[in-house]
Amino acid sequence: MKGFILLVLGIGLLHTASAATHSLKYFYTAVSGDIDFPEFTVVGLVDEGQFMYFDSNTKTAVPKTEWMKKSVGADYWDRQTQIGIGAHQNFKANIQVAKDRFNQSKSTGVHVFQKMYGCEWDDEAGATEGLTQYGYDGEDFIAFDLKTKSWIAPTPQSLITKLKWDSDTAYNEQEKNYLTQICIEWLKKYVDYGKSTLMRTVPPSVSLLQKTPSSPVTCHATGFYPSGVMVSWQKDGQDHHEDVEYGETLQNDDGTFQKSSHLTVTPEEWKNNKYQCVVQVTGVKEDFIKVLTESEIKTNWNDPNIVLIIVVVVALLLLVVAVVVGVVIWKKKSKKGFVPASTSDTDSDNSGRAAQMT
Repeated sequence: MKGFILLVLGIGLLHTASAATHSLKYFYTAVSGDIDFPEFTVVGLVDEGQFMYFDSNTKTAVPKTEWMKKSVGADYWDRQTQIGIGAHQNFKANIQVAKDRFNQSKSTGVHVFQKMYGCEWDDEAGATEGLTQYGYDGEDFIAFDLKTKSWIAPTPQSLITKLKWDSDTAYNEQEKNYLTQICIEWLKKYVDYGKSTLMRTVPPSVSLLQKTPSSPVTCHATGFYPSGVMVSWQKDGQDHHEDVEYGETLQNDDGTFQKSSHLTVTPEEWKNNKYQCVVQVTGVKEDFIKVLTESEIKTNWNDPNIVLIIVVVVALLLLVVAVVVGVVIWKKKSKKGFVPASTSDTDSDNSGRAAQMT
């Protein structure tokens, strides 16, 4: 279980969209093995924020934002619930197929089979994108190529599935239709439903943190919205990338976001030079700057409140696990990735190509 959580925490929530770009994405996750987590989960995101959730324990799709609670009726959630129940059975079968393909049929360890799909829409340029891809145990399994309306199989184990799905030309036409029409239409509806939330701009709170005098200095920005942000370092007025580690953008439980950047530098070095953290948030004109000085650093040894800060951050990360566990475990490994693709259904969601891989 510990290794599984660490793997989940290590991934990103896709790429960060700009203020003019809106996204609708779904993540289906099936898990087998000895793990204290639902066998199947569905997470829906609009503009990288969770708006719906389903799992095989509750067998009920539920809203995760106030604007969704107010905007759609019981028939919508009944429909999403039925889609989730059907997808659960397909994914339960498919994870066993994947185990057989990889000669793991007798394995008692934890295995994860996932689907990620959705679309993006630039409300200024009008451009759209979409994708459908599957992953198994942190690796790419198969993905749809929108241009050729065929499937890409990166491994010998997924070739059988590619050949079967390529032959279903009618369904692959529906994949394209979902991307170019249905998904975009629902995305526009959701953006309109939640515009008071999704179109807002919230500036960040920026802090400099350090565990010990010899530890890296962390620039932590939190509470900002939208998710588009850059947390960078400057030395004597020039961009500085040496010995800098950039963290992922994570969602807070209130729908805002947080991100960190870690600078490894000796006290002598930063005391003799001007280091500063610069935070730039999409939609906010001003930069948020923290100059690296002894008085600005919050540490374990000179600030008792740092314990509270650490507790809050850890709590937020644990909350993120509940959402992110449905959000592409294989994402980092697939940055060289698949061609953008699509999915299909007659509604905002799609259980479709979760159908049998055999």
